[in-house]
Amino acid sequence: MAEPHTPRSLIVTFYGAYGRAFEGPVPVSALVRLVGAAGVDAPAVRSSVSRLKRRGFLLPARAADGSAGYALSGEARQLLDDGDRRIYGPVRGSTGSTGSAHPWLLAVFSVPEQERSKRHLLRSRLAGLGFGAVAPGVWIAPAHLYEETGHTLDRLRLTQYVDLFRGPHLGFAPTAEAVARWWELPALAKRYEDFLDLHEPVLRALLSGPAPTPQDAYRRYLPALDTWRRLPYADPGLPRELLPADWPGDRAAAVFDELHTRLRDLGSRFARP
Repeated sequence: MAEPHTPRSLIVTFYGAYGRAFEGPVPVSALVRLVGAAGVDAPAVRSSVSRLKRRGFLLPARAADGSAGYALSGEARQLLDDGDRRIYGPVRGSTGSTGSAHPWLLAVFSVPEQERSKRHLLRSRLAGLGFGAVAPGVWIAPAHLYEETGHTLDRLRLTQYVDLFRGPHLGFAPTAEAVARWWELPALAKRYEDFLDLHEPVLRALLSGPAPTPQDAYRRYLPALDTWRRLPYADPGLPRELLPADWPGDRAAAVFDELHTRLRDLGSRFARP
């Protein structure tokens, strides 16, 4: 089942899709209005903004009109910029290469027992980036995640515990069999299917119905993006030839790309500062 749209998640999604277009910090009144348009009431918006401020994602500042507002921290902006490359990037995964020729990024780490909280943080962040577990202390991902992985480990001050390597998988099991061990592909396929259950009907209605207004486009796009943006992290661009033939990620990516093309810019007219 798809994850619910929490107020905090929708605020992060709003900043990623539209908040960076504001001239300076986003006024609190605009946050209440625009996140409210996605079904979140004002107290929940304000409470979630406070939590994001405590986490260092948002910084209090005066908006361009002099009212109270919130700007992205430098780390949050880097996080969203890294996310853009995944969420809006070209075709997810690569084709035309054999499993042995496909480059992988290997993260090998060792954390002292007295710092085991950092070991847990490191594992959770690697999993959040889309790495699969090969063995204790050895995690793997497609090599194109090197830059984003570096940003994340540096931001969390974890680089001293990790060595990164880049290269092909040489054996001994076929790479497709190894990928099925490193990632939980049935669970990932189910997440794609949940996305399709929710948002393929939205696309069908969009294609068969009247043209949406900017407000309608915004209300349809924000939940679709909020659901979709997690999937390129669970599936970090695994090569298509290493996945099952009936992989639902292909159709899900096509549905999101179509929704993005038809709704995102139109919705910006409603979200425009």
